[in-house]
Amino acid sequence: MASSYFDSSHLLWENPQPQFTNVEIFRRMVNRKRGLNLKDYHEFHRYSIENYSFWEDAWQHLRIIYSVPPQSVITEGSIPNVPIWFPGARLNYAENLLWRNDDSIACTAGGEPGKVAECTFRELRLRVQKMASALRANGLQIGDRIAAVVTNSIEAVVLALATASIGGIYSSTATDMGSQGILDRYRQIQPKFLFSETEVMYAGKTVDLRDKVAAVIKGLQQHGLKCTVLLPSAITAKEIEVGGDSNTTTLRKFLATGTGSELVFEQLPFNHPLYILYSSGTSGPPKCIVHSAGGVLMQTLKDQRMFFDMKDSDTLFQFTTTGWMMWNFMVSALASGCRMVLYDGSPFHPTLEAYLKFISDAGVTLWGTSPRFLAEVKGRKITPLEIGSFEGLRTMAVTGAVVTPPIFKWTQEAFGGKFHFVSTSGGTDICCAFVGGVPSLPVYVGEIQHKALGMAVEVFDENGKNIEHTGQAGELVCTRPHPSLPVMFWGDTPDGKKLRDTYFNFYPGVWRQGDFMVVNPKTKGIMILGRSDGVLNPNGVRFGSGEIYTVMERYNTIIEDCICVGQRRANIDEHERVLLFLKMRPGNNFTATLENEIRSSIRTALSARHVPTHIFEVEDIPVTINGKKIEIAVKHIVSGSNLKPSGTVANPESLNLYYKYKNIEEIAKNHRAETKSKL
Repeated sequence: MASSYFDSSHLLWENPQPQFTNVEIFRRMVNRKRGLNLKDYHEFHRYSIENYSFWEDAWQHLRIIYSVPPQSVITEGSIPNVPIWFPGARLNYAENLLWRNDDSIACTAGGEPGKVAECTFRELRLRVQKMASALRANGLQIGDRIAAVVTNSIEAVVLALATASIGGIYSSTATDMGSQGILDRYRQIQPKFLFSETEVMYAGKTVDLRDKVAAVIKGLQQHGLKCTVLLPSAITAKEIEVGGDSNTTTLRKFLATGTGSELVFEQLPFNHPLYILYSSGTSGPPKCIVHSAGGVLMQTLKDQRMFFDMKDSDTLFQFTTTGWMMWNFMVSALASGCRMVLYDGSPFHPTLEAYLKFISDAGVTLWGTSPRFLAEVKGRKITPLEIGSFEGLRTMAVTGAVVTPPIFKWTQEAFGGKFHFVSTSGGTDICCAFVGGVPSLPVYVGEIQHKALGMAVEVFDENGKNIEHTGQAGELVCTRPHPSLPVMFWGDTPDGKKLRDTYFNFYPGVWRQGDFMVVNPKTKGIMILGRSDGVLNPNGVRFGSGEIYTVMERYNTIIEDCICVGQRRANIDEHERVLLFLKMRPGNNFTATLENEIRSSIRTALSARHVPTHIFEVEDIPVTINGKKIEIAVKHIVSGSNLKPSGTVANPESLNLYYKYKNIEEIAKNHRAETKSKL
């Protein structure tokens, strides 16, 4: 079965001039500096995980701006397995992002209404100065938290950088998260300031946020909140009041309290907290993951410049909300001096074609998107090159879910074939990638190109043995620390018990990410097969849901989405069975013929053991607000759990559709009867 993972693997793209890529320039620099002869990326990666001096090389090559140099690269910290990086150094994240002070465009902001706003590097710096002055005047100090419920806008970037300039800790959620989900997060971190939108547009509809904002303010009053700042309508730019609290003000009034003081970048340790991100919380309260300013800066810069070959002439467009780590990842692009395109709203309104035209017209050179979006464009039979030229596009980075081989092939062809298709995988846990693209190496269909520099990624079996050379699938682990390990979980014990239990307990002292992966022994390419806690295990055969989704791609003109989970009810089922749920596209029916065809396709492409025990049609597939399928929640529900949906579920009512499958025997009997009656 091991060989079947890479049956679709064949050459998709090769760089005609690999020697001019950032990663090759970096390799040659290290060779000169260290007197080495690292011949290619494979040797360079090996050096990067065997020598902590690599991170000193990265500090130099990435041009980190600092006021006090580090005394060393790494030293022991108070949490076992989580060291302190670059002790003694003093720097500021915002200073590293705001080094440009010219009239080139830093940010282009657009959205559903079609209006486009722009902000130069000079204007951005002035806006950060004004915001920071007001924050200081109102009492923000080093270590204070600022919480935001904001759209993906220039104002959100300004707020994050102003907070960082002072040494505050910034945390944001998207405006579509429910008040309970927001409070589940922000009550834990006790923010001094709350910034919130009041009115936004999504899917063509005006969304009034006043009731939600009022509920969040009330829910945070006993949890450290001192001041709430209301942003004007994202549609009309008019001020909107939310009554009932004397410590609530508008953005205009808040900015007016600033003293006009100069922009001062507080010089702070490398490990000083910058952002608080959150685990999905789909099966419990969200964990508050604290990331350091230096770790985020160094790792995001490394990934952007090495994976995407980012340069100061580039235009980056990453589709994201402010509640996903890709927003924090994206903002760091300013440190490379490139332009960011910010988009707020649904990519399907007013039309998907309008959204694609916006990307082409904006001159995007580096485009970050999701496999789900690309599958939707493919499923609707849209031809992108009839909408826009995409002539500047040289890198497309895809993350957030498993990227199937059919999506690799279709995307490369549909958008012109001349760009670097980058599949990456990392996580909120590290605010960067474990594996991703290498512009100097060839791309093979269905494969992530390589492990990221400095990331000692291995494939472990359940006994903690490295099996990656065998071509068998196992757990993604990282056997060596790196700079963007979380500083801590907010509210954890001083020795990080919750953090250690989450990442370092399964394999003592080794980071387990929770992803199921396999390495191609021939190309060294990687496939992520899904979450390891969602691995399917019927009759002792372990495989990832991504393998099923790859087969299902051929039906995406008639099936809108699907979710594949295992079911094993306590004290009832001796073995796990596999259930596949389908959401049909409008105008298409789930028939016995289609069901048999799907079963046959899975059997042929994979094996008889991969064929789901049952296939059902459902009205909706539960996803997070970032568009990820929530396999674990569905698995728990069909296996008998009375799980309550968390605030990260974009469509929580959809989970109700799955409770009935606890009685699988009755459901299956009725399904068979319905199928027979249709024949």
